[in-house]
Amino acid sequence: MTSVEALGRRADGSVQLLVCVTCRHSGAGDPPEPKPGAVLRDRLLAAALPAGVRVHGVACLSNCSRGCTIALRGGGRWTYVYGNIDSAAHVAAVIEGTTRYAASHDGLVPWRERPEHFRKNCIARIPPVEVCDD
Repeated sequence: MTSVEALGRRADGSVQLLVCVTCRHSGAGDPPEPKPGAVLRDRLLAAALPAGVRVHGVACLSNCSRGCTIALRGGGRWTYVYGNIDSAAHVAAVIEGTTRYAASHDGLVPWRERPEHFRKNCIARIPPVEVCDD
């Protein structure tokens, strides 16, 4: 069994959508409160996301020059960090990308199947913790 197959078997199906609530849009000009990252989190909490997806607000994903920023992660899955997310214009893209991520068994969504914004704004792809145990 390959390590990728093993990862798929260990995945528990739950997905966390982490949203940086301290993010501002790139280029500034935002009001001091509410911060665009917090607005994005609230919009995603109100959205219809797939079963098993939980939205969490987190303080600073350290991608301030390309905010707003989110991360997708889950047990046995690759983690992805995406930036340059507009709290109004990209909510549908985040929902689509999260839905595709949740439907994958290992977090690997083929590049062509990702929303266009995700294709152009991937900040990092991080292997599952289990891969690092080898």
